[in-house]
Amino acid sequence: MSARILVVEDDAKIAALVADYLKDAGYDAACCPDGAQALELARSGPAFDLFVLDVMLPGMDGIALCRALRTFSDAPIIMLTARVEEIDRLLGLDSGADDYVCKPFSPRELVARVRAHMRRRAPAAAAPAQVAACAGFVVDRAQMRVLHAGVALPLTPVEFRLLAELVDHPDRVYSRQQLLDAAHEDQRETNDRAVDSHIKNIRRKLAAALPGGDCLQSVYGVGYRFELPR
Repeated sequence: MSARILVVEDDAKIAALVADYLKDAGYDAACCPDGAQALELARSGPAFDLFVLDVMLPGMDGIALCRALRTFSDAPIIMLTARVEEIDRLLGLDSGADDYVCKPFSPRELVARVRAHMRRRAPAAAAPAQVAACAGFVVDRAQMRVLHAGVALPLTPVEFRLLAELVDHPDRVYSRQQLLDAAHEDQRETNDRAVDSHIKNIRRKLAAALPGGDCLQSVYGVGYRFELPR
């Protein structure tokens, strides 16, 4: 079955253009012009495999919608924004988005981003199990899950790749650029401050699963490392 993608964009021309390109690429694309309506659609209908969200939306803006979607969906979220300031992009990443595309944008580039995210989520049914354990954490790369005490952490795809890389190499210090390379295999240009936003989200989720344990340590002037719980 084709992956289901919801495009939430109040500009009818842009929404139709994006949907047409996605359909031509083989995806099942639907459009919604309102943030609140999109949230209801995502909650009540069949699950979507990826979301494309404009930041400026009626009913509920894209940042609020992204946060709301993250309470029940781990599907990749790509933000469309006309705001080019770094703080605006980081707000989107802080809210749980996996990627962003600045307007004006190339529909072909957006489709390429969608393909990259869907490729990473594709099940590796024929591949051997790729499971590693470390200090109570289990990294299951085939299922794209990190578990602690048998419970899967609610990670987005980018958060999974970052935490999996860190857990696989405990006590190794990673620079922000090295973590960007692990998070985005297509080597796109992404501000390394985005890593801080993703790490912040991962820390919040780790704190809920492992109260009192801060496994992700900042290394001043360099980046981060995963410290084995004592």
